[in-house]
Amino acid sequence: MRALAVVGALVAVHSVAALTIRANPPTQQTVLSGLSSPPQSSSSRLDDIWEDVDTSAGWVDPRINGGRFLDYTAPLLGEPLNVILSGLSDPLVLTEEGFREYTKSIGYSAECLGLHMGNIHKADLGDGNSRTPEHYLARQEYFPVWGTCWESFAGGHHFRAWRQNGTHGASGAWFIGASKEEHSRKQHKITKDGYNLGRDWFVERALAGSHWKRRNIWWRAEVEWRTGLLEPGSKGVNHGIPLDGRVAIVTVFRA
Repeated sequence: MRALAVVGALVAVHSVAALTIRANPPTQQTVLSGLSSPPQSSSSRLDDIWEDVDTSAGWVDPRINGGRFLDYTAPLLGEPLNVILSGLSDPLVLTEEGFREYTKSIGYSAECLGLHMGNIHKADLGDGNSRTPEHYLARQEYFPVWGTCWESFAGGHHFRAWRQNGTHGASGAWFIGASKEEHSRKQHKITKDGYNLGRDWFVERALAGSHWKRRNIWWRAEVEWRTGLLEPGSKGVNHGIPLDGRVAIVTVFRA
């Protein structure tokens, strides 16, 4: 009798264990099912957002993604990005070569003998490239051959430019910081009202039309003036020179 009782107890324990084992697989399957569909990561959600960035205007407001309309001249100060060459312009002038040739046709050229003078500025266009060194610096070309050397000595108009081509807003637009500077004896400081004057000179030359002689292409331009992008006044502006707060959106076409 005792032997039968022991056998009965063992059978009962085995049955409970079997039931427990059978109960575990569904729980494991449930966990594995959850792992097979992981939640969307924050970076994936951000990538979806960047894919939806609207570039139809020909440029993207840098402030949407932490950029700004002042470059980084010094840790706390910057110079205004006061002209935008729109991404709706002729595709040729949006290329690096085409941009250089177009701006040459309206009175600018590369630095004297290819030598850079002054600090390298950085800008954040909010396109995912963060703070990027200037892509191009051009000076007023007073006359053919060495014309920018005279600008380096006597002063005049110049600009720095960055192309908005990052993965988070590739509009293709060129953001330009145009200004007018003093002669070399005054260390090329920006003139009084020099940021507004530099912008206006660029726009006036563009609106006048120009000719790319090497390819025999005539250019014309349209301009849209925007406020609300740059804060009027001198807050955060290099040299403490006040701005009128206007930005020129220039679109270039073949004439």
